[in-house]
Formats: sequence, C-alpha cells, structure tokens
Amino acid sequence: MLPDDLLAALRNAQHVCVLTGAGISAESGVPTFREAQSGLWEHYDPLDLATPEAFLRNPELVWRWYRWRRELVANAEPNAGHIALARLAGLVPKLTLVTQNVDGLHQRAGSSGVIEFHGNLFEDRCFVEGCIVEPGVEDSVPTCPGCGAQVRPGVIWFGEAIPERALHESFSAAAQCDVFLSIGTSSLVYPAAGLAEIAVKAGATVVEINPNPTGLAALFDHAISAEAGTAMPALLEATWP
Repeated sequence: MLPDDLLAALRNAQHVCVLTGAGISAESGVPTFREAQSGLWEHYDPLDLATPEAFLRNPELVWRWYRWRRELVANAEPNAGHIALARLAGLVPKLTLVTQNVDGLHQRAGSSGVIEFHGNLFEDRCFVEGCIVEPGVEDSVPTCPGCGAQVRPGVIWFGEAIPERALHESFSAAAQCDVFLSIGTSSLVYPAAGLAEIAVKAGATVVEINPNPTGLAALFDHAISAEAGTAMPALLEATWP
C-alpha cells in the first residue's frame, strides 16, 4: 500500500524531476560497465578502455570494446519502469528526466528531452571538436568528415567532466521540482547524488525507489523497496486509477 501523502504529492505536482541509475537498466538485462568486463575483456583495466588517454594510445582496442558493448545493449528492450516514466511525462505538467545510463532505453521507451549525465553509447563524437558525427563506413577507427580527426564513442570517460549544460539543467530542475524520484541508483556518485539533496533543500517530496536502501535513504520522505519495473507502474496506477 502506497502512502496517501505520496500519491497526493505526485497527483498535485507541477514539476517532477527523476534521476535514474544502473538499476533500471539492469532490469532490462543491460550489464554495468564492470559486469561487461567479462570473457575476452575481463583482464583489461578500465583505464585501458574508457579514458581519453586509452583512446589516444590504442583507439582500435577502445572501439572494439564499445562496439561489443553496443551489441549487448542493442539486444535489450525497455522495461515496465522505462515505459511508466515515459507515460508519467504525459500525466504531469512538467517532467525532467536525468539518467546516469548511456543505453538510450529511456528514449526507446518514448521519453524525450532526456538529460544524459554520461553521454550515449550509440553516439559518435569527434575527438577534437566534440560534435556529433553521423555513422559512416564502419572503419576500425572512424574519422570526422569535418576536420578529419578520429571519432570516439559519445560517452563520458573516467577523468572527464559531466557536460555543463546537463549539470545546469538537472540542478535547476531539482531546485524547482515538487516531487523528486531517485530510481535504481546507488546515490553514491556525485554530482548525480547531490540532486536529491538539492530537492530536499527546496522542499520537494523526495522518493527513493530501489530494492535496497542506499546511503542517502535517511534524506528521503519515502523509500520504496522494489525494482522500477514493479514500483513505477504501481505508483502511476495508484495515483491515477
């Protein structure tokens, strides 16, 4: 049974801000970065696969790793949690969806305007200019048609900063929302984990949806111990029966 005050807060919300993490993608069978380091890749250090220095040193290796990950993710489908979040956007006046995931499953479920903290696994970007490059011939290391520089996967690597625009838009949304949902995230990695703290200070109703309580559980007004694929459809059904 979901608390009446939570349902009322969601029903009356003018702006809902949502942060999702690896947990919601795991329900679709998407392995985490560490879990994907299996088989041929288990003996590699992450710093040899996911840093600018690694790319400059051995771009062919980095591209083989990311193409393999793309194949894994391409076989996954959005789950009921992703779909419920896309539906929620049509039930409230405003929804801001921030994700730490790079798999694009939110977009495939129908969500738009997703703020991607860590980039997108299926984007290609010029290593020098940072612009998005349309996929062309599947070379071992593609090059930018504009400047000729090597093209890299469009994810944020270790040692790189989260894009300023993503930070600004997500922090602003957390400070202005009525309800904040933290879904499938450990609440350990900053700055993403700081969004809940901003929402608390702004007086929002703050909710954690995670099978296991996180280190920030004491901050939240409500903690729902369940996976997103179970909790989100139930929350929507109870709020808008």
